[in-house]
Amino acid sequence: MSRSVMVVAGEISGDMHLAAVVREMQKTDSDILFWGIGGDEMAAAGVEIIHDVKEMAVLGLSEVLRRYGFFRRVFKQMVALLEERKPDAVLLVDYPGFNLRLAKQAHKRGVKVLYYVCPQVWAWHRSRIGKMAEIIDRLMVIFPFEVDVFRDVDLKVDFVGHPLVDKANAVLASPEKSLPWRGSPRCALLPGSRRQEVERLLPVMCEAASSLKKEHANISFIVAAPSERVAGWIRETAPSSDIEVVVDQTREVLRQADAAMVASGTATIETALMCCPMVVVYKTAAFTYWMGRKLVQVPHIGMVNIVAGSEICPEFIQGDATAQSISREISPLLTDTPRRGTMLKELESVAEALGEGGAAANAAAVILSEIRQGRCHCG
Repeated sequence: MSRSVMVVAGEISGDMHLAAVVREMQKTDSDILFWGIGGDEMAAAGVEIIHDVKEMAVLGLSEVLRRYGFFRRVFKQMVALLEERKPDAVLLVDYPGFNLRLAKQAHKRGVKVLYYVCPQVWAWHRSRIGKMAEIIDRLMVIFPFEVDVFRDVDLKVDFVGHPLVDKANAVLASPEKSLPWRGSPRCALLPGSRRQEVERLLPVMCEAASSLKKEHANISFIVAAPSERVAGWIRETAPSSDIEVVVDQTREVLRQADAAMVASGTATIETALMCCPMVVVYKTAAFTYWMGRKLVQVPHIGMVNIVAGSEICPEFIQGDATAQSISREISPLLTDTPRRGTMLKELESVAEALGEGGAAANAAAVILSEIRQGRCHCG
C-alpha cells in the first residue's frame, strides 16, 4: 500500500523549498503520494495540488482579514481531507498562521507532524515555542541558532542547512555571465520583491547612488529584479537611465558587484553567500514599524546580522535610512579598504555557519526516517 503525505506551502518560496524536498524523497521512495497546497514547482514534482499557493500568499493583516472567509474554507477542507485520506504524515513549511493551526488538528488525529523552515518564533511570538513542542513531532531548521531556541522544550530539532547554499554554490562554480555594467566600482541595488518595498526603498537607494557618483566618478549601478513584474515596478519608481535593471540574475549581479544596498530579509543571506559586502535598508509604514518595535525581540533586522550575532553589516531603518548615511557607509566597501576586508571575512563566517549545502536532501532523509517510524507521538 502506498504511503501518503499532505504538504502545505503558503508562499512561493515555500513551494520551491518543498518541491526540492519532495524530489529528494522520490529518489529513495517513488511510491509516496504527495498532495496538498503548493504551486508550480510542487506540481512539476508530481504533487497533487488541492489549492494553489498563489491563492494563499497575502501581505499584511488587512488582506488576511479581508480574505478570512476563504482561508476558513480552505482550512476546513484540509482538516476534512486529513480525516478522509489519513496521510502517514503532514509536511509543513513556514507559513505559521495557517500551518500551526493545521498542525494542531493533525496532531489531534494522530497524524505525524513534520515541519520544515521554522517560523520566526525567536523574533516574535516566543510563546509559540512551547505550543510547537506539543503539536510537532520533528522540526527541521535552516539557521544554526534555531536549534538552541528550542533547547528548553521536548522537541527534536535538526539543522539541515540553508536551501540557498546550493544555489549560491552553483552560481559561484559556473562561468561569469555578461551584465550591463558601465564602469567601476560596481554597486548592486536590491530593493525587495514586493511593490511596497520597491516604492519605499528604491528612491532612497537611488539618492544614495547619486551621492556616490561624487566620490566614484565611474561607478556603475544595477538593480536586481527577481521577475519582470518587479522590474516593471522598479522602472516606474526610478525611471533614470543611469541605472540598469537586470531580471532573474540576482546572484550573478551580487557575484560581480563590489558592494550592495539590500532590503532586509532573505536577500541579505543571498548577498552574504555571494560574498558581497552590503548595507541593509528597511522602511515600512509608520504604524507597522511601531507595532514591530513592540513585538520583535531581536536586536537586528537583517538576517545576515542575526546569523552573525552582531551587526557586521550596517543597518539603516526608517528615519535613519537616508541617502547621506547609506552612501557614507557603503563607499568604503566599494574599494580595497580595511573595512571591506573585515566585512568579507565576517561574511565568510556567516556562509560557513549556514552549512555546506544539501538542505533538501538532509530534510528528505529526516522525513523518510520519521515516516518509516509510523504515527505521531500522541498515538
